[in-house]
Amino acid sequence: MCGRYAATLPPEMMAELFKLLNSIDMVPRYNIAPTQPIAAIWEEGGRREGHFARWGLVPRWVKDPREFPLLINARAETMADKPAFRDALKHGRCIIPASGYYEWHTGPDKKKRPYYITRADGQPMALAGLYATWSGPEGEEIDSAATITVAANRQLAEIHDRMPAIMMSDAEIDAWLNVRDVRAPEAAQMALPLEDGVLKFHPVSTRVNSARDDDPGLIEPVIHELPEPPPARPKKAAGGGGQMDLF
Repeated sequence: MCGRYAATLPPEMMAELFKLLNSIDMVPRYNIAPTQPIAAIWEEGGRREGHFARWGLVPRWVKDPREFPLLINARAETMADKPAFRDALKHGRCIIPASGYYEWHTGPDKKKRPYYITRADGQPMALAGLYATWSGPEGEEIDSAATITVAANRQLAEIHDRMPAIMMSDAEIDAWLNVRDVRAPEAAQMALPLEDGVLKFHPVSTRVNSARDDDPGLIEPVIHELPEPPPARPKKAAGGGGQMDLF
């Protein structure tokens, strides 16, 4: 969790909503998967700008990104202590704009069925994230990011036990991105579950399981086929043992 999301906000609207000093040319995406380029927002030198980053954080101290595990999520409860995330929490906080995200619920039959989760008011999401810029020996650079997850609220726990940390107001976004004045311990306290009712969800097609599929049909509601209950066992005849009663 969260392993797939959609981002369909037009560039000019993204720049206006998140008060960016630039505009990034991003096409609507309905099935963004780990390792793919994503839009991320951070402040550097007093400038708030949108950037393209790899989804999968690569800390600055990594020697070879190809040999480093894929880190797409940071758990809010431990990010201040984990070597991969603690520096980014201090100096590399970002916002990842999203229209909604996908989560999979495991049913009684052990099958995973996807759901699409959005804000109930229809507004875009501001996912809290961490970013880092990795510099290679040949001068190459990789901007990368991870989303932050928290324990699910009671409403979302019906689907999964984790949910992304989402900033709901301009003030929260401003504070999260202000790495100069807002210290890591204070920022960590901002990554909290949302109240019940702020988000809504509906079942969607299992086509979202394949990163090759990326179209508006993925976010349309569907009806999941639920497993049929097992047939009832026949009742045993009175007397048991398979023998006839004599009296």
